[in-house]
Amino acid sequence: MTVRGRLAPSPTGMAHLGNAWAFLLAWLAVRSQGGELVLRMEDLDIERSSVVYMQMLMSDIRWLGLDWDEGPTPEKEAADWHQANRFHLYREALERLKEAGLAYPCFCTRKDLMVAHAPHLGDAGYAYPGTCRHLAREEVAARLQKGQPCSWRYASQGTTYHFADCLHGPQAVRLEDCGGDFVLCRADGVFSYQLAVSLDDGLMGISQVVRGRDIMPSTARQLALLEALDFAAPQYCHIPLLLDTDGERLAKRQASLSLEALRMRGVTAGRVIGLLARIAGLTDRLEIVHPRDLISTFAISALRREDYRLTTADMHWLEGRGHEPDAEQ
Repeated sequence: MTVRGRLAPSPTGMAHLGNAWAFLLAWLAVRSQGGELVLRMEDLDIERSSVVYMQMLMSDIRWLGLDWDEGPTPEKEAADWHQANRFHLYREALERLKEAGLAYPCFCTRKDLMVAHAPHLGDAGYAYPGTCRHLAREEVAARLQKGQPCSWRYASQGTTYHFADCLHGPQAVRLEDCGGDFVLCRADGVFSYQLAVSLDDGLMGISQVVRGRDIMPSTARQLALLEALDFAAPQYCHIPLLLDTDGERLAKRQASLSLEALRMRGVTAGRVIGLLARIAGLTDRLEIVHPRDLISTFAISALRREDYRLTTADMHWLEGRGHEPDAEQ
């Protein structure tokens, strides 16, 4: 079968070096196998998402020397590849889960979870103690009839999910290990990342997912949803993170490391790719590189497994103040 991978950025800010790192490795993983690459805009957060950022993301990806086979382009909109246009699909999936007894209403607020001293799971929110899972049907019906706001949570079945990560090998994890019953749809009607990304991967036939190792805890949630919605699970590869010079994970708030800011300082795409290739272990020295030059020797299983902290020397080389190769590309 043809490998199908994805680039799935959130258009809520400018792309940075960490995004370029993930884009490059996902692109190489697909192109080295003669596969197809989908660009999907994960714009669930409608208030923070911007058409301007979408255009900038697509321009940045092209500037890096990367391409994609399906999805929007700077010249042509493609509504089906925007999560903001797929709420009807997420709604249908939620109804299927309700009918299967795999979703239940939760009336807990964020404050309730804080008072319950539920551990915070970073980007995944708070662990859920199961407060509303066993409410009596009569009480649930009464609260819903009164119009009490509720989210909808996935009802864990206690399953242990197994998957083989391309870099980290065999994994076995339960939902209880990563927060328990998780939110499918918030009380304000916004669908969760977990539901949206799982359904989209299934419907789009995604067979390979390359993403940061910080998202690995979400894998059990997505495997649960893929199974419940009758989709095959993709192959996962959780790559190390690119950290700033202070050892912090790169984020969109760090404007100085955005690709736009680097371009303004005269940094070329060839230098960005060259630095990332050296960090990944794809080259043995700093040199200016085009992504296509890395395809023939790329092996995802050979990538580094440890996070990488950018150095001052790295930044100097990007700006042409370090080791100089023979010629710019």
